[in-house]
Amino acid sequence: MAVTGRRRAWRWAVAVWLVLVATAGGLTLGWQDAPEPQQQGRQESGPTPSLPEGWQSACADATPDENGRRLCFIRTR
Repeated sequence: MAVTGRRRAWRWAVAVWLVLVATAGGLTLGWQDAPEPQQQGRQESGPTPSLPEGWQSACADATPDENGRRLCFIRTR
């Protein structure tokens, strides 16, 4: 029995789809087991420096915003 052109095209389409699904599944499983990438940049920096002594009195006259938060700049150098 001869295979027509239309049937042959469907077989190729199904074969390509199966290869893509198998490849994507393999990549997904491989990436799940891979270690997490190293974090770079600011996330690896040291702890936040502490505020200098007397910062509360230096920021006592800061005007709060509508949410009650105050913004105060302290220069240490």
